[in-house]
Amino acid sequence: MLPFMNSTKTTLDNTIDTATQLHRSSLRLLRMVRALPAEKGFSIAKLSVLTQLYQEGVTTATGLANYLRIRPQSVTRMLADLEQDKYIKRRPNDADRRQTLIEITPSGTKLLLKEGRGQQEKLAQIIATSMTPSEQEMLRLAAKLMDQLTLEAEVQIAQKEKTKKISRAKS
Repeated sequence: MLPFMNSTKTTLDNTIDTATQLHRSSLRLLRMVRALPAEKGFSIAKLSVLTQLYQEGVTTATGLANYLRIRPQSVTRMLADLEQDKYIKRRPNDADRRQTLIEITPSGTKLLLKEGRGQQEKLAQIIATSMTPSEQEMLRLAAKLMDQLTLEAEVQIAQKEKTKKISRAKS
C-alpha cells in the first residue's frame, strides 16, 4: 500500500470517528433537553410544530409532516390539539383551495418563547455549573460549527431532492 493511501484512510477514519462522536453526543444532549419538563405536558413534537411555524411562517400539514419526518396522520392529531388550545389556526389556501394553511397564533408564539426560554435557562445552568469559561467558549464555537454543518447538509439534501424530481419528470 502506498503511504498516501494509508494517510487518507487515517483521515477518513478520524472523520468517521468525529461524525460518530458528534452524532452520539447530539442525541444524548437532545434526549436530555427533551427530558426537561415542559409546561402543560406539551410534547416535544408539539413544540417542534410550533417552532417550525414560528421560524418558517405559514405552511401545510404535509410540509410539517415532511419537516418532522413523521406520518401526516400524526401531524393531524397534533394540529387538532394545538388548534383546540388556540396555539395555531388554519385557513384555506387562496391559491389552491384543496390545501389548508397553518400558522402559529400569538398564544402559540407566547407559549413557544416561554418554553424555549425555560429550556435554555435550564441548559445554561448546567453549562454554567459544569464548564469553565474556556470550555463554554469552545462550546459556543462548536455550536457555530454544528450550524454550519447543518446548513451544508440541508443544501445537499435539497440538491438531491431536486435531482430526483428532474429525473422523475424526464421519465
